[in-house]
Amino acid sequence: MQKVTIAETPLEKEQAFEVRRKVFVEEQGVPLHVEMDEFDESAIHFVGYELEQPIAAARIREIEMGTGKIERVCVLPEYRGLHAGILMMQEMEQYALKAGLFTLKLNAQSHAIPFYEKLDFVVTTPEFMDAGIPHRGMEKKIM
Repeated sequence: MQKVTIAETPLEKEQAFEVRRKVFVEEQGVPLHVEMDEFDESAIHFVGYELEQPIAAARIREIEMGTGKIERVCVLPEYRGLHAGILMMQEMEQYALKAGLFTLKLNAQSHAIPFYEKLDFVVTTPEFMDAGIPHRGMEKKIM
């Protein structure tokens, strides 16, 4: 992946939403009204690009003082395994530090737990269902 940027323009946000639609709605069968939620307006969105094409997306939002929640992390299928997800997570962690967020939380799809564990996230909850997909809560202290 060549670059990760914070989606600031309407086009960049739409590119993030399009990657999410392809992964979560088309590939995983999450209903669009569940995938696109009330937090999209206020969250900080990230987009990863390869040759100017959006291939990855994620968002972060402050859920309480000093704590950020990372959500909707996704990479298009043809780009998985090429470290795009790692780069996205590293960029969001850097953003979080600058924003004064020292704890990061996320709800990982259960199959993705090993990916997040490699990034020093720790499982904090039993498995639960979200949008018909098994998840577990995870957390990481970044300072």
